[in-house]
Amino acid sequence: MDGSGGKRKRLGDTLVERGLISSDQLRIALLEQQESPRPLGKILVALGFLTDETLHEVLSQNLGTETVRLSGLAPDAAALDLIPRDLARRHRIFPLVLDRQTHTLVIAIADTADIVAMDQVRAHLGTRAVPQWRLASPAEIQQAIEQFYGHALSIDGILQEIETGDRDVTSAPDVGADYRHPIVRLVDALLTEAVVQNASDLHFEPEAGFVRLRYRIDGVLRQVRVLHRRYWPALLVRLKIMAGMNIAESRAAQDGRFGRTLAGRSIDFRAAVHPTVHGENFVLRILDGKRGLVSLDELGLRDSQLDLLKLMLARPEGILLVTGPTGSGKTTTLYSILAHRNEEGVNVMTLEDPVEYAVPMVRQTSLSDAVRMNFADGIRSLMRQDPDIILVGEIRDRDTAEMAFRAAMTGHQVFSTLHSNSALRSLPRLLDLGITPEVISGNVIGIVAQRLVRKLCPHCRAPYLASDAERRLLGVTDDTPLTLYRPVGCAHCGHRGYRGRLALIEAVRFDRTIDDLIARRAPLGEIERHAREIGFEPLSRDGVRRIMEGVTTIAEVARVVDLTEVATG
Repeated sequence: MDGSGGKRKRLGDTLVERGLISSDQLRIALLEQQESPRPLGKILVALGFLTDETLHEVLSQNLGTETVRLSGLAPDAAALDLIPRDLARRHRIFPLVLDRQTHTLVIAIADTADIVAMDQVRAHLGTRAVPQWRLASPAEIQQAIEQFYGHALSIDGILQEIETGDRDVTSAPDVGADYRHPIVRLVDALLTEAVVQNASDLHFEPEAGFVRLRYRIDGVLRQVRVLHRRYWPALLVRLKIMAGMNIAESRAAQDGRFGRTLAGRSIDFRAAVHPTVHGENFVLRILDGKRGLVSLDELGLRDSQLDLLKLMLARPEGILLVTGPTGSGKTTTLYSILAHRNEEGVNVMTLEDPVEYAVPMVRQTSLSDAVRMNFADGIRSLMRQDPDIILVGEIRDRDTAEMAFRAAMTGHQVFSTLHSNSALRSLPRLLDLGITPEVISGNVIGIVAQRLVRKLCPHCRAPYLASDAERRLLGVTDDTPLTLYRPVGCAHCGHRGYRGRLALIEAVRFDRTIDDLIARRAPLGEIERHAREIGFEPLSRDGVRRIMEGVTTIAEVARVVDLTEVATG
């Protein structure tokens, strides 16, 4: 019986309805079950009618339990420490990741109906962690137990093994090397630590006598490790192999990408290697689909900003631009906009370089070298695919700009990014690209400019009274005491004082007056005056508001926004 009081659909009927097996195959499996009483799923797998992975995916959906693939994962060393090998073998379980904040331990299990195994694990863990179960195939669990237990998986443990052991690690393992090789484990441990720390980028930077490792966390680089120079050749070869690069080439820049399951999450890595005077510099961009895809309501916008953005999206045709420097969160905002408009009755198509996150129902095209297509040619092709919405990753040249505006003029809703310093400064940028005022007028829905600032950790931020200089910088003219907050650092934020990031936004919606001003080539100052009359606020004002709310600091906002215009304005 399910929670609604109805009977739970039998596994065989579910598989036939989904087209995963035929009715004849089900009949054969049922006859086999009469002769040899075993679970139907195991019989279907043994007969070759169904793969182990497909079976567990269907079972997880029927039972309401998430499924997990263990092949290609790198487990959390802290998770393995909590579950001994004998317990894992006895109950066919495998620990995946320990969430240090919530003290939850994600565990793969072969049978979610095994109450005895679950009770034994809870008793063993006690108050140290709360188990969360994921369904995995018995074969993958057994392989993971044999592969990972008995080897050091923490970075310090692997380095100690390398330094005290007699195994040669100055040369990299070959392509077929197993997980027992310490260089393989060291790379996975470094990647796992970066993912657990919520880093967006991982830098391997060779110097004369050592290799510096830095993570970019919340937009700021932070040194986390320094390794001996002798490890770098082997580490570099391993990284190149994973990214599909040419390991024999050391004097030219290369790009690549690969995917791994780390800390219980499916992660994509974009890799780039660049020659320097001290050797090849290697940078990994970490793309976590679960973190990158958020709804509009989860972007952290103020209610007025969210309402304005939704109002702009209600216009059925035209182009919406998101501007800002690299790393300002433009892609996240665009994907949130796509998710808001993505529904069954709308055909959404994208051109990206490259595709960072896969979005269900959206037809996405990655403009890699293999595709042999640029943005302008891609837009021409998409317009023959009957799209309602087109996302263009970036408008970077005249041809792309002209094709994007042509799509907007022919009844399509177009989203794209543009490099400019502010929302209204995008207008001179479009003119510089060759788009005439007559084409801009009437075809732009609006322009959003944004920057990212770090948020103060709510657990350790400390209040203080603002100085006279800070009050002037924030545009405060009265004598009322002003309380601001500064970073301190605690276990919740990794002793950084900041945790997470927030988007500062300025958005201008184009109305008929702005269109008329553009068409008659009015000065930018006149356009800005009207924009302010209809509610436009610059980035600096949004930054000041966030400082006054205690969400961030003056130093953080001043790092990305000019606050002097508030003081002088």
